[in-house]
Amino acid sequence: MKKILLLLVFTSMTWAENPHEHMHHSHEGHLHEELVDGKKLEVDPERFDKFIVDLKDSQIAIVNIKGMVCDFCARGIEKTFKKDTNVKKIDVDLSKGKVLIAYNIAHKIVFDDIKERILINGQNAIDMQIINL
Repeated sequence: MKKILLLLVFTSMTWAENPHEHMHHSHEGHLHEELVDGKKLEVDPERFDKFIVDLKDSQIAIVNIKGMVCDFCARGIEKTFKKDTNVKKIDVDLSKGKVLIAYNIAHKIVFDDIKERILINGQNAIDMQIINL
């Protein structure tokens, strides 16, 4: 019983100090050991190659994310972008702090729009690079 109580106290303290406590989804039931800062990490080349296999006449937004801490964060971002009819494909790499978003080559990618969608999910888009295929 002491272990459960200590875990609850630690969990409460961790959540109170969490920099994205303003998030719109609940993290109840799981702890976060660290925030992933996507700016410091590279895109996984194998994952990128697999992502672009069937894409042509596309542009890829590689978005660096700060604040993704769990699979729930990653799935929230994925779900948000899948609602956009301009998005051909999305891949969220939690371990690297990256989001790959494939758009039609004619679509104008606006970083502020992407940042807003990411922020709605409780994370911060800190940088973006666009690659044309």
